[in-house]
Amino acid sequence: MNRSAHLRSDDGWLAAAWAHPSSKTFIVDEARALVAGDRLVWTSTSDAPDGERLFLGTPDDGESGAAFFAVIGSLPDTPPEGARAVSLREVGSMLSGDEAALLAEAAALERWHARHPFCPRCGAPTTAALGGHVRICTADGSEHYPRTDPAVIMLVLDDEGRALLGHQPSWPPGRMSTLAGFVEAGETLEDAVAREVFEEVGVVVDEVRYVESQPWPFPSSLMVAFTAHAASSDFVVDGAEISEARWFTREELAACVAEGSLGLPMRSSVAFRLIDGWYGGGLAGLGVGNGALSRAPTPS
Repeated sequence: MNRSAHLRSDDGWLAAAWAHPSSKTFIVDEARALVAGDRLVWTSTSDAPDGERLFLGTPDDGESGAAFFAVIGSLPDTPPEGARAVSLREVGSMLSGDEAALLAEAAALERWHARHPFCPRCGAPTTAALGGHVRICTADGSEHYPRTDPAVIMLVLDDEGRALLGHQPSWPPGRMSTLAGFVEAGETLEDAVAREVFEEVGVVVDEVRYVESQPWPFPSSLMVAFTAHAASSDFVVDGAEISEARWFTREELAACVAEGSLGLPMRSSVAFRLIDGWYGGGLAGLGVGNGALSRAPTPS
């Protein structure tokens, strides 16, 4: 799967790709799509319903002329046999990497289009262009692109190698995850890690290391994952974003999971991968990480 961004501006190529017999599409409706088993339900573009077309990419950088699309529309009230209407949050860990990426792209674009029908400069209507990756004002011609909200997510570790996990008040009892929060204007990612950790649990961190990133289109976040070293193991939860926190050794975490007193983020989330990486891998084998909840960043 290749995003083939260089082809978005070629209306002729996009039209030909839509008509290509090997091109395929799926419907995206309020960030949901049809899934059968562990695969997206695709249709040929010739059978696609009317709706805003989103060019998602190609299997071969455009060499064959075939492409992947999504159409913004309404999912059927009665799905085909064996299929169900689900969100990326529900099936992200089941889909292949390529299909999860395609659904993430489609969901993010669809939510952005729904929220930006008018120009933020003058209020005039906007129209989609570049295969759904830009909206152009019909009055002043200004271009508007999908927004991405950067958020940091971090696993805090102390000198003993323990991991600090927190519980949000809105979560079910026993559910815990890593700390997280949105990056503020003019702030570096590393400073955001330090600020959020201190705000949520009162811990000063003195070493921050990047791990990986993950798009999180609910509706438009980019999760940037870190580990952070705590200068002290003392903590005080803020009571608002985090109502409970606890240091875990690997043995304690495994024991709590086994007895059912601790729930962890869903397996497809970067929060789970941070915890599993610290644990040494194998948490999925303990039967955890199948839930539909993950650590969503909350504004400071």
